[in-house]
Amino acid sequence: MNFTTDYMVRATALDGLVRAFAIDSTATVGELRRRHATDPAVTAALGRLATGALLFGAMLKDEDQLVTVRVQGNGPAGTLLASANGNGEVRGLVANPRPDVEQVNAIGKLNVSGVVGTEGRLTVTRDLGMRQPHTSTVQLVSGEVGEDLAHFLATSEQIPSAVGIGVFVQTTGDVEAAGGYIVQLMPGITDAEAARIESLIKDLPHPTTMLREGDRPEQILSRIFDRDLEILENKPVRFHCPCSRERAERALMLLGRDELAATIEADTPKGATEVVCQFCTAVYTITIPELEALLKTLN
Repeated sequence: MNFTTDYMVRATALDGLVRAFAIDSTATVGELRRRHATDPAVTAALGRLATGALLFGAMLKDEDQLVTVRVQGNGPAGTLLASANGNGEVRGLVANPRPDVEQVNAIGKLNVSGVVGTEGRLTVTRDLGMRQPHTSTVQLVSGEVGEDLAHFLATSEQIPSAVGIGVFVQTTGDVEAAGGYIVQLMPGITDAEAARIESLIKDLPHPTTMLREGDRPEQILSRIFDRDLEILENKPVRFHCPCSRERAERALMLLGRDELAATIEADTPKGATEVVCQFCTAVYTITIPELEALLKTLN
């Protein structure tokens, strides 16, 4: 699938007193939906989380650093997780892609909080290449994902932030538009400027409305900052999973000798075992002789 239409911009405004990020992640969210066969409301929930992870990834200093956002709500979708690196690559998963729940809520919107739940935790883990990753957790405030990410930035990072994230799903289940923005106010900004920016953001159309009308990420930010905006970076984003056959074999070896021997015994009639990546649904078939070679290595 071609992901060249998806990209993200990183920008500043007001002489660096504001930093802003905006993204079009339509094709990327569509790929997540295709791989996990999600119902519309789950498509929106996982798509919002993946879009938010990509925006968080834009804040990383190095391309090989990683940020993982996990939502553990009390809704029927179960745990949702999205992981993005500083190079604009993201993958995601959901425990239950097709929960038995109304897809549309009482006001005619996709029932995102209904599948996620309104109580639970949002955890952000940043792997910066140090000995231990840095992890922060906050309580969910709505289960709508965007509001929860804004709450995380304000509570854990102590950065006043406006987060607008959306996914528009057609009646066919296809993703027509996905994307959004994060605007952060840095120390030193005046109350008057902060109030002006807040008012402009409040008057913005929904992110998917702007994308469906043809706005690109930089145009979304221009609606807020006009000539004050300085684009620092324009980066493609895409779905990417680093899984491989070698990683699948290592995962089997991590089971240990007894468990691997039991797997060989159970799957001998089939002649092979299958390892499925939870992130991208790729299937790796490992034959019994290959499993026996792995066991020999462990022994």
